[in-house]
Amino acid sequence: MRLVSILLIFFFISACATKGAFVDEPIIDRKGVDMNRYYADKAECEDYATEVPTGEKVVRGAAGGAVVGGAIGAIVNRGPDSAERGAGVGAVTGGVRGAQEGVRERERVVKQCLRGRGYKVLN
Repeated sequence: MRLVSILLIFFFISACATKGAFVDEPIIDRKGVDMNRYYADKAECEDYATEVPTGEKVVRGAAGGAVVGGAIGAIVNRGPDSAERGAGVGAVTGGVRGAQEGVRERERVVKQCLRGRGYKVLN
């Protein structure tokens, strides 16, 4: 029960944290670029990027991490609650990885969209 509560709390926190979060902003060659048009195109591309299922990636990562962490906790330390603690640690670690993967994928979508609109993306 405690593990389910931890997962739910983590899911909601990570969903809020990853909404619209772009760590690796696109850098473009600005020579000859109408910056007003660029900002409008970038906003549209960011809208497309919100379709990346970041929440699902967090949940899958947390679930996979919980399974692995629980198994490791049970094998390494046979004390009471060791599997549950291992599952909690694994869930958090896996959830963070899932959130990071979702953010990176959103960044790739934005950059690819901008390239498709003719911008020279440098990073």
